[in-house]
Amino acid sequence: MSLEIERKWRLNALPDGLPDGTALRQGYLSQGGGTEVRLRDKGGQARLTVKQGKGLSRTEVEIDLSREQFDALWPLTRGARIEKRRCVVALGELCAEVDIFEGALAGLLLVEVEFPDEHQARAFVAPPWFGAELTGQAGWSNGDLARAGLPQGGQP
Repeated sequence: MSLEIERKWRLNALPDGLPDGTALRQGYLSQGGGTEVRLRDKGGQARLTVKQGKGLSRTEVEIDLSREQFDALWPLTRGARIEKRRCVVALGELCAEVDIFEGALAGLLLVEVEFPDEHQARAFVAPPWFGAELTGQAGWSNGDLARAGLPQGGQP
């Protein structure tokens, strides 16, 4: 088990020189009571992820899946899926993960930064190309976006 310490922002525009990135599709098997169970295909690598908690720090457990296991579970995520392209941008010793959403959420641009500890997360000053911070705001988790779409007033 590990601890994921992460902050999230909305982007108004993509930064210059963005790499091509990797295609991701995610589907949610369960979400409730502060726990979500997700399937992810990231460039052909399949994983099951369980996250517990909300906000800055959450418990995260990831398990690699075979293609057969992923394909057997994927139909159970119908109605709770997202598609996006993830591009990684170096920020000194940290990395910004820029998500360019496709499909039903096309036009949405988000960026996440993971941190080694909460002190660094709280001390981080976002670069000017980051937009409004969304960390811990209801409706903006990937699971919420997959199930309900954009929060009211959150048009891309």
